[in-house]
Amino acid sequence: MSTLSKMALGMLGQLHGQPASGDVLEELPLPAAQTSGGLPLMDALQRRHSEREFRPTALTAQQLADLLWATAGINRPADDGRTAPSAMHAQEVDVYVALPQGLYRYEPKRHVLLLMKAEDVRRVTGYQDFVDDAPLDLVYVADHGRMKMIPAAMRESYASIAAGAMAQNLYLYCASAGLVTVVRAWFDRQALAQAMGLTPDQQILLTQTVGNPKG
Repeated sequence: MSTLSKMALGMLGQLHGQPASGDVLEELPLPAAQTSGGLPLMDALQRRHSEREFRPTALTAQQLADLLWATAGINRPADDGRTAPSAMHAQEVDVYVALPQGLYRYEPKRHVLLLMKAEDVRRVTGYQDFVDDAPLDLVYVADHGRMKMIPAAMRESYASIAAGAMAQNLYLYCASAGLVTVVRAWFDRQALAQAMGLTPDQQILLTQTVGNPKG
């Protein structure tokens, strides 16, 4: 769908997802993440870049597991430590995973995907046309209900910092694994929140598209 079509539908309150395709599972198991290897950090930083052309080919289960662990997984199980920082360990940012077969939420403690909605909401995650067909769109959502120890005026700022760290983790993973990605903030927030079934305490911060390079 074109950008102009999305904007027009958004103004009319008619920008919605599409029926899910493929096998819709209530819980999508992931293989254990491969947490060693890859490029040296400086090499990954050298290759880190944004890309806006993607092949529609689905990512493998292993790629999905690895990129989600890199983005927001647990790297210190003894104290629930994560790969990205969170003020006062609030862990307020959830990573939602928009796939053709539905909208899922990544659960780091169990390292699984939990079905939130049996609907393909990829095209609602951004005004850009490439989000419709790219194999994976992530949505970073802050749950302000978990931030009661943080002053209300600071919650959005703190959550945005955490989401930014997650997005950069994913950039570095993609640079190391031969995938491409782009982080985005241009989307219809009201339409996306409605498509995802979010509550008033939940705030969409960023979206990010991931896939194999088109070239």
